[in-house]
Amino acid sequence: MTTQAQPETPPRQDRLGPRVGVVVFPGSNDDRDMAGALERLGAQVEMVWHKDAGLPEGLDGVAIPGGFSYGDYLRAGAMARFSHVMRAVSAFAESGRPVLGVCNGFQVLCEAHLLPGALVRNRDLRFVCRDVELRVEDPGNFASELVEGALLRIPIKHGEGAYVPDRERPPRVAFRYAGANPNGSVDAIAGVASAAGNVLGLMPHPEHAVDPELGSVDGAPLLRSFLSGCVP
Repeated sequence: MTTQAQPETPPRQDRLGPRVGVVVFPGSNDDRDMAGALERLGAQVEMVWHKDAGLPEGLDGVAIPGGFSYGDYLRAGAMARFSHVMRAVSAFAESGRPVLGVCNGFQVLCEAHLLPGALVRNRDLRFVCRDVELRVEDPGNFASELVEGALLRIPIKHGEGAYVPDRERPPRVAFRYAGANPNGSVDAIAGVASAAGNVLGLMPHPEHAVDPELGSVDGAPLLRSFLSGCVP
């Protein structure tokens, strides 16, 4: 009796999502929120401690979350800029790979000169926490799901979110506040991209707008666009 050969089981075609490192500083308080949102959208996330001398091998992108790194001593982001890991983040960005900074992460990227300009105290010297509308302008390499002129409803929560441009390095404006300017940012700028387009920083928190139970999912296309930029 001849036994018929069984066909080989085809290999799985499932593709794991991009590997993203989320940097954690003393005082970070949105690191788990950022990790959870990215995982919800298909990313593999690795938490990266501020004292690490390097980034994990094989990362496709890096996200710096919100919070109050080092208690915002001196000024927001000023001390985090000198953390061991930021040398590796700077090299990662300078190699052309994608880096996202949200709120305190945006402040850190400006302090590290990976983005132009600075974030200063809100115009009214008060902490603001509410939903705002953002208008998409030029988000650099992270435009796969972001259409110029589209409006996104995303929450803010910050005390030092007023963006001041650098006169010698004009910003590549990624987002502006639509309607009322909540913090006094020059020209209502809410986020900027690097000249090369691979570094993006913004004050609003897209990681808090990926679940309909939280009131908005407008952060999801922004984070998916970041993840698309992480795929070679």
